[in-house]
Amino acid sequence: MNMINAAVIGCGAIHSCHVAAIEQEPASTLRAIAEIDVEKGRALAQRYNCDFYADYHEMLRDPQIDVVHICLPHHLHQEAILAALAAGKHVFTEKPVALNSGEVAAIRQALTETDARLGVCYQNRLNPTSREIKVLLESGQLGKMLSIKAVLTWSRSGTYYTESPWRGRFETEGGSLLINQAIHTLDLMQWFGGGVLAVKGVVESSFLSELTENEDTAMASFKLGNGARGLFYATNCHSTDSPLLLEIHCEKGLLQLYHNTLWLIDGENKTLLISDENPSGNAKSYWGDSHRQAVFNFYLSVRHSGNTLYNQNKNYTDIYDAEISLNIVGAIYRSSQLRKWITLTD
Repeated sequence: MNMINAAVIGCGAIHSCHVAAIEQEPASTLRAIAEIDVEKGRALAQRYNCDFYADYHEMLRDPQIDVVHICLPHHLHQEAILAALAAGKHVFTEKPVALNSGEVAAIRQALTETDARLGVCYQNRLNPTSREIKVLLESGQLGKMLSIKAVLTWSRSGTYYTESPWRGRFETEGGSLLINQAIHTLDLMQWFGGGVLAVKGVVESSFLSELTENEDTAMASFKLGNGARGLFYATNCHSTDSPLLLEIHCEKGLLQLYHNTLWLIDGENKTLLISDENPSGNAKSYWGDSHRQAVFNFYLSVRHSGNTLYNQNKNYTDIYDAEISLNIVGAIYRSSQLRKWITLTD
């Protein structure tokens, strides 16, 4: 497969990042979009010069479509993924891959019955700062990791929930802050720390309690797979979207990520290591510019699907990787209810 014909299901805020990536990928084209808001969908299809469908099931019958991008509300992910896989389409979906472990199990089963592939958009793993952290930790030059701290303080207003009523409801969003905004940070923490063995956390609703039935603030402690401890705090109650603060304390120095810039601090010495690119187009700054790379990597895997050697070194987030952070979210919820440590098992 050389040229990849792509389609996008769901044209909410995040879909434009996927469209931009498809348009920038040299050997791909946007063939169609599906959107239940017919007026909006037709206008976007005209702008993108592609076909429009109000019903994505009809779109999936197009034999020319190779890859489907899913940008739907959370509770619709599993249904759309299963439909696309059944139609023989490769799938690249926004996070979370599903709402819970039961839905993940159904998707796993469907993947055993098809040659199609599923990639999940955890683009922050591909940020230059994230890749540099991973390389430094794996090289051992900073010694043993002792702890990792993440602080995420963002802002979500009333219109964020009222204009998209699926948000803020457990049945349709699967939670709130943790599964939507903070899941990327949780994924990075476990990725850097060799997974999470156990969690103790608390979730709470405060300033946004009238807008969401779920949490707007959370804190948690982690026992990490590499023996380090993790400390996590996040909220949607700030008055602005502050950059993620991530610190990793190692025996031979401290890695500090702030304002999308990575520093190495050793005593009184502070060395700038690398900064992330500014996002292209109208993408929000905290989305970074790695959606494009995540799409490129998945498309490369699709093109080389018959190459065994290449497949041993896949460079995209699959359902097994994506399930890890989803399980961490679930463990924090359970820990908050039971007020005790929750052990995560394979």
